[in-house]
Parts: sequence; structure tokens; C-alpha cells
Amino acid sequence: MKQKTTWACIECGQTSAKWAGQCHACGEWNSIQEEIVKETYRKNAPLPSTPKPLLDIPQDENITRFMTGIGECDRLFGGGLVPGAFLLLGGEPGIGKSTLMLQLAAALSEKGKKVLYVCAEESISQTALRAKRLGLNSKSLLLFSEGSLQVITSAVERESPDVLIIDSIQIIYDETIASTPGSVAQVRGAAHELMRFAKERMMTTFTIGHVTKSGEIAGPRVLEHLVDTVLYFEGDRNQQCRLVRAIKNRFGPTDEIAVFQMDSQGLKEVPNPSQFFLEKRPQPESGTAIIPSIEGSRTLLVEVQALVSQSPFSTPARRSTGIDQNRLSLLVAVLEKRLRLPLFRHDIFVSIVGGLRVLEPGADLGIAAAIVSSLKNVTIPQNTLLVGEVGLTGEIRTAQRIENRLKEAINLGFKRCILPKSQAQGLNQAIQDQISLHFVDHIHQAMHTIFKN
Repeated sequence: MKQKTTWACIECGQTSAKWAGQCHACGEWNSIQEEIVKETYRKNAPLPSTPKPLLDIPQDENITRFMTGIGECDRLFGGGLVPGAFLLLGGEPGIGKSTLMLQLAAALSEKGKKVLYVCAEESISQTALRAKRLGLNSKSLLLFSEGSLQVITSAVERESPDVLIIDSIQIIYDETIASTPGSVAQVRGAAHELMRFAKERMMTTFTIGHVTKSGEIAGPRVLEHLVDTVLYFEGDRNQQCRLVRAIKNRFGPTDEIAVFQMDSQGLKEVPNPSQFFLEKRPQPESGTAIIPSIEGSRTLLVEVQALVSQSPFSTPARRSTGIDQNRLSLLVAVLEKRLRLPLFRHDIFVSIVGGLRVLEPGADLGIAAAIVSSLKNVTIPQNTLLVGEVGLTGEIRTAQRIENRLKEAINLGFKRCILPKSQAQGLNQAIQDQISLHFVDHIHQAMHTIFKN
């Protein structure tokens, strides 16, 4: 047994050979802490297994999954949970991580699964009070308030649950590691031990992780590489909409999302997100446009709002919520250059309604049209959909999965769509008969088509 001393940042997990006042990775001051890790070296230890040729390994294509009872979660995980999977859920404080995990635990227990919920951050009475408020009743859901990894593993061996939920990984500590709970060494060591335990017992394990100021899961980056699935809880705590996004999934698709609505009874599924985002939309005003966004396997129709006003300062403001700031600057530059609009004199604010983040380039045309609409104080015609990527020369480029976008628009009653000319070929005739399609190949032609009526 040998002790090793390292230095690590408590914000980003970056390690270094010596102490420093400022972390060179994230720039935080006084965030470097000493970590003492005990390492065990084994010399000439026999290999537990021997390497095998790829073709000699039996292929198990039919992965046995079990459903959670929450449809949005089942689709997010890729069709249900896999026994032995190790999942990590991250999000801001108070956004609803513990609420979702408690509801998921109750739903699994109703399906006949034995669930052990380790509420390390609060007492079992506090967790039980939350469960009562959410209307959850389950006899096979076990609550356990403990932070010691050794005590937790002993409880798992005694109870043999099908699903283990750790809330949260930053509170769990390994008594063999000489570091404080929440440190880089403790988080890394506890995660490694929990992963080994989950794989050996084929026990599906969820861990909740806190996030740093930059929005990333706190602790070492190895934590995200270690787990099978990484989920991020997104949304504004001041709004009802909550989104859970899968950015890594070894057993299913990535970039999939689950949409929930937060109310006094907890999180409720939103089966039709497009209708949810547009149901409270008032009569069309200048500066608003509807865009179809692809999120995983589904299409969401969302509203983008833009406000363009005369700037009293020499350097106008550029602010965005829900879209990339650099993408906004690029679109403003294209509009100034190709349409000769005096946007350099105006403050520009762009927002996606509902707290959704739209990062795909297919939303470019809708964002650009909303900016022009606000600048000219002209309303985009009602029931008009805008889709297409805007290039630096002003060309309108292809957007992926155009038929899925059009089908969603037709289902919600949209009658008109402006889309790239390059996608005129190959469209289903049945779709073309239900919606008026206008094909454009340049930003100038697109604006003329949008506002000509």
C-alpha cells in the first residue's frame, strides 16, 4: 500500500503536480486542493481472463431491457433500462433532479422492481415527506440515508435491489481514501467502486451529480467517461418546462430528449411538446417566427422572438437565450452584408420561448426572419414555418429530415413553409398536397417570399 499526493481543482477536476493559486484549466482562484490517494500495487498478479479473438466472442444482440413506467424516460434511455447500466444525471440545484429520480424509483417499484434510494443529502423523513407530497406510495421502495460507501455496499449486499439510486455522488465518501467528501479523489474512487458493484451484480445504478458554474458536472472528467449514460437536466427554474437530454448513451441514441412539466405534483410527461410550446402563443407580432427543431428522434415546433431597437451606444448589444451567441453574430453579419440592413446601429436580442435550447443550423432562416421582422416592424404571416441553414454567402442550405419537420407542421395546422430549394426533389407528394411549399436558395429571395404578402 502506497500513498500518492496530488493536487486537483474542486471546480473542474483538473489535476496538477503542485499547488497553484489559480486553476490553469477553468481559471478559478483558490480552488486547488491536496488529494491523498492510497494505491495498491500488485506484481506478477495473474490475469483474470485472457484475450480472445473478436469472431470467437458470442454476440448477444438482444439486450434484455425493462420498462420504467414513464414513457418519456423509456424513450430517452433507448427503449427501457438495461440491467447493470451505470447512469449519471446532472443539473443545476433545485431544477428537479431528486424529484425525477424519486418519481422514477416509485414507477420502477410499481413495476415489481426492488429499488434502493440512497438519499445522502437529506434524511429519510425529508425524502418520505417529498414522496408524500408527490403522491407516491410504494412498499418495495427502500430509503437509506447514508454517505459511507462501505455502509452502502453492505446494504446493497443485504437487500439485493434491482435498481440503486445515489443522491448524490458528491456526498458519497470512501473511508479508505484520505480526502474530504466531494473532493476529486473521493468522487473518482466512489464512482469506480459503484460501477464495479453495478456490473458484478447486474444492478442498474443511477447517480446524481452537481454542476459547476460553467454548467458541467462537477468532479473529474473521468466520471462522464466512466458511466454508460450521461443525462443533463435543462430548463429555467422560473418556467414549467424541464428537459432531460442524453448526451452519451452506450445502449441507445444520443441527443435524445425527454420533456416534462413541473407543477405542484412533481414532473409530468409532455406527450406533445410542440403543442405545449405553442399553446400560449398570442396573435402573431413583429419579431416572432416558428421554426421546426430536430431533437433526437422527434421534431419540436418552437417560437423564436427577436427584438431590434435603436442603440444609444457606439457598440450595440447582442444577447441571445436558447441559441448560440456566435451563431447570432454570424447571422447578423450575413444580414448586414447580403441585405444591406443597418443592424450595426441596433441592439439585438433573440430568445427561444419555453426555455428550449436550439443549436442546430436548420433554425437559421427562422432566426434571421425574426430579426428582419422586428427591424421592419412587419409581421410574418400566420401559420408560416421557416426552415433552412444560412451560409456566409447568403445561400439557404439543406436541413436534415425535412419530411419529419413538415409532418409535424401539418399535424399542428400550418399551411405554409419556406424551405431550401435544394430539397425540392424527392419530397413525398402526399405532404406537398397538404401544405404550401415555397422553395428559396438565397436569403434575399427568402425575405422577399416571407414578407411579400
